[in-house]
Amino acid sequence: MANAKKQLKVSDEVAIQITKMNKWFGSFHVLRDIDLTVNRGERIVIAGPSGSGKSTLIRCINALEEHQEGLITVDGTELSSDLKNIDTIRSEVGMCFQHFNLFPHLTILENCMLAPVWVRKTTQKEAKETAMHFLEKVKIPEQADKYPGQLSGGQQQRVAIARSLCMKPRIMLFDEPTSALDPEMIKEVLDTMVQLAEDGMTMLVVTHEMGFAREVANRVIFMDEGQIIEQNEPAEFFDNPQNDRTKLFLSQILGH
Repeated sequence: MANAKKQLKVSDEVAIQITKMNKWFGSFHVLRDIDLTVNRGERIVIAGPSGSGKSTLIRCINALEEHQEGLITVDGTELSSDLKNIDTIRSEVGMCFQHFNLFPHLTILENCMLAPVWVRKTTQKEAKETAMHFLEKVKIPEQADKYPGQLSGGQQQRVAIARSLCMKPRIMLFDEPTSALDPEMIKEVLDTMVQLAEDGMTMLVVTHEMGFAREVANRVIFMDEGQIIEQNEPAEFFDNPQNDRTKLFLSQILGH
């Protein structure tokens, strides 16, 4: 995995600002007083045990989940119940899930063209050119006329990434993008994400792939029980964890 960190300077411009954000599911307090600033060009990996609130946190950033308290600002737009603001933010923020969510009845090319044509009102010609550009970027242009069911899991996830990129987002959110994949398919998806990082994309990645975190992230955030427990640049995070809960998590996931 090429080291994506050394070649890039993180901007001083703030991409995402979260202040004192709280979220409940019924009576369950799933996110507690989250404060987080993400600068343009930063690659942040969010780690933590299952049920710690990682996925809910990134789903709040583009209003797939609604937060009840606190402020979330994305690219200077405050996330509120105003649908116009939500649409503005979603047009800037791409999202990749652990399940690919491709339309099975559409070809790979059609899957990638759909949102630019319907949401951005892009012409068919331009949408097709953009789709092919990003399918080449994720190294599967030859699959354009196939259907999702004809592709491997790793290929489908790369299509899902290309589809998000076709909307030309400024920020990408990844929610455990490799957890549904067979081990031999994980590397091809991570390699695609490394390439995105090298291109300077602002990324928040929920993942258990600690090699990716060490290699690509500017910052690793550890969450437990709905809180940010610890955050640091990767070398310090892995080699010198401060919190007992972080130490326990790393010993379990890294086996030392």
